[in-house]
Amino acid sequence: MTQTMPTLTFKVGPKISDKEFEELSTFIYERTGIAIPATRKYLVENRLGSRISALKLSSFGDYAKFLRVAPGKEREFEQLCELVTTNETSFFRDPRQLDVFRDEALNEVVERQKKAGKQELSIWSAGCSTGEEPYTLGIMLHEMLRMAIIGWRIRITAADLSPAVLEKAKAGLYGDYALRNTSPDMLARYFTKESGGYRIHPKVAKLVTFTRLNLNDRAALKAVPRSQIVFCRNVIIYFDDDMKKRVISSFYDNLVDGGYLVLGHSESIHKISRAFSPIIKPGGIVYRKL
Repeated sequence: MTQTMPTLTFKVGPKISDKEFEELSTFIYERTGIAIPATRKYLVENRLGSRISALKLSSFGDYAKFLRVAPGKEREFEQLCELVTTNETSFFRDPRQLDVFRDEALNEVVERQKKAGKQELSIWSAGCSTGEEPYTLGIMLHEMLRMAIIGWRIRITAADLSPAVLEKAKAGLYGDYALRNTSPDMLARYFTKESGGYRIHPKVAKLVTFTRLNLNDRAALKAVPRSQIVFCRNVIIYFDDDMKKRVISSFYDNLVDGGYLVLGHSESIHKISRAFSPIIKPGGIVYRKL
């Protein structure tokens, strides 16, 4: 008796046309400032195909219409933001760059504040993702100030576009992968082991305030407290030059005189703005407001 193998069928999602891609990429740019080039059309098709199925829509054109006019458009916009951005981060990411930041910027700002008799410090973590970066900054401040931190008023404003990642950040619970660059002594001092992972210590968490913020919303950016330091690592890579100029201008306006801007190690504002002086050291660059 001859046995035949069963026929396997695979469900293929809808394909995105050039017109649909242009419509969706324009919508994303208008709302977020994130520029998606035509060479990455596959990314939109792959990442947003699941939303078409979940919403029982038949095409990317229907999805674009949903985002503009449907009653649930704002909630869907939140889903969209999470899908088109990458939230790859960890505690003490790019440690050599953090060393440069500590030695060339943070130390100088802290000493400047001490001399001025102002034991207060404001830092803006723009594009904070799931919280590893602002919490890392909080830990660095504890390491630098030690017990003297009790007398300081420190505010780390941690902002992101995605409500989902902000909820994870507020929870403050992390697994081994997020802590892969964290030394055992830092882990012991600033985290509590729980069944679900490691919980950030309340003494660090209390320094950080999380808020949803769209970097393409100039009015909202003006509401961020003036800062001595702005951290925005691995965010402007998503923007075209026009959007980069607008964002860097907003950072400039937010920073106090002599404040510092820190970008990702592969990011540069050399062709974007001459309003900052780069401090170039082995391991990283920080930019000082002129």
